[in-house]
Amino acid sequence: MNAPYSPGLLDQLQLRYAKGPVKMLIGGDWVEAASGETFETLNPSTGALIAHVASAGEADVDRAVAAARKAFEGPWSKVKPDERTRLLLRLAELIEANADELALLETLDVGRPIQFSRMIDVQGAIGQLRYNAGWASKIAGETAEISAPGEWLNYILREPVGVCAQIVPWNFPLVMAMGKLAPALAAGCTIVLKPAEQTPLSTLRIGELVLEAGIPEGVVNIVSGLGRTAGAALAAHRDVDKVAFTGSTVTGKAIIEASKTNFKRVQLELGGKSPTYIFADADLSKAIPAAAMGIFFNAGQVCAAGSRLFVHEKVADQVLEGVVNMARGMKVGQTLEADTMIGPLVSATQLERVTGYIASGREQGASVLVGGETIGDQGYFVQPTVLLDTRPEMRVRAEEIFGPVLCAMRFGDDDDVDALAGRGNETEFGLSASIYTQNITTAHRLARRLKAGTVRINGSGGVDPALPLGGFKASGWGRENGKAGIEAYTELKAVSVAL
Repeated sequence: MNAPYSPGLLDQLQLRYAKGPVKMLIGGDWVEAASGETFETLNPSTGALIAHVASAGEADVDRAVAAARKAFEGPWSKVKPDERTRLLLRLAELIEANADELALLETLDVGRPIQFSRMIDVQGAIGQLRYNAGWASKIAGETAEISAPGEWLNYILREPVGVCAQIVPWNFPLVMAMGKLAPALAAGCTIVLKPAEQTPLSTLRIGELVLEAGIPEGVVNIVSGLGRTAGAALAAHRDVDKVAFTGSTVTGKAIIEASKTNFKRVQLELGGKSPTYIFADADLSKAIPAAAMGIFFNAGQVCAAGSRLFVHEKVADQVLEGVVNMARGMKVGQTLEADTMIGPLVSATQLERVTGYIASGREQGASVLVGGETIGDQGYFVQPTVLLDTRPEMRVRAEEIFGPVLCAMRFGDDDDVDALAGRGNETEFGLSASIYTQNITTAHRLARRLKAGTVRINGSGGVDPALPLGGFKASGWGRENGKAGIEAYTELKAVSVAL
């Protein structure tokens, strides 16, 4: 089997990060933190140090926001839509040209198997840029007739919201960064982007490509740092016009509180506890692998992971056996090996969290069909796990675990669509749901009743930049992607002229 990466490339990365701390991008310059402080980023597969990274504080955030404001009020405001399109497409070309390096970086830093880093992260980032590039020249206002006396010309403008703080999670840093950067740039905004402290490397490498693409200095600034310092300073900053955050619901609530300083716009994509329904008439050849991958992919570290499985009793044994067999058959291991399907959790903290939830499930009476244990003494690996006999009040069923832990439950013919929707809606979250049935009426009726931002029927496709992404209830505010994602980076202005 051919090596899934170039050994020479790995050596180059190791040499680069051995030279000294990775710097931040502020106003077109690569700088250290004003305090000189750094933090470590570790390889989740081994626990070994990858690099030291500049740790931004309030002074660095102030400088980055000032650079973004200067660019927004100055040169970037004069860049025409077709030029923004060209710059976004150029950045996509550069990411494509550096795909191997970015995939390797993502694998080392996040702990994702390299086959998925190529397919999901790199290709997803390119797709986000190319999709949103087309919107730059298609943001349009409208005219309206009003009922006031006299003759009027009324028009409504869409203008860029301004300086945007964007805070990216650690589970998909590259594609999430592009999912925020691309629409903001297309709309004419400037950005201060903060990657998660666990996984900053691919985002900082993107900063180099941003400059190479010719995007003016100060339009994109990247500050690496801790959430409690750099992230908090961004959320509260009085000269930030909007904050877009993807991450935990707890942090989302803190961002809402911090945003009160100047009533900045807030966009949140938060947690999930998504249900999957498999009915007796479902095509099990599709439903079983989808249910398994829906929770085990990326070691369950996916906000929209299908972490609750409701399966009809007529096919429950067959479905559970199939999911258990897949859990046993997936290779959990080192992420640079081409046949690895499941990598480690991102950190020792996350490993402790996930194993704590599994222990809680056992204590509250859930039975473990497969998994439930850590793997080895190096890195942060846990077995893909299936729990049965869970109840709504159990923490494993009510709370987001963010690990490869599936809570499975049976239902019968007595459970109608309303009852099933009620079970799906029983948590505080409402991000995603999946339905497998050949009865299209059942599928559509259930989809209507589910409080979820995304519902997939008989398929498990990934996130597409054309489809709005976001959730109901505690899963967030607003939507990313699609037309809604572009419009979220604009403000409406009504102009009335008496003729």
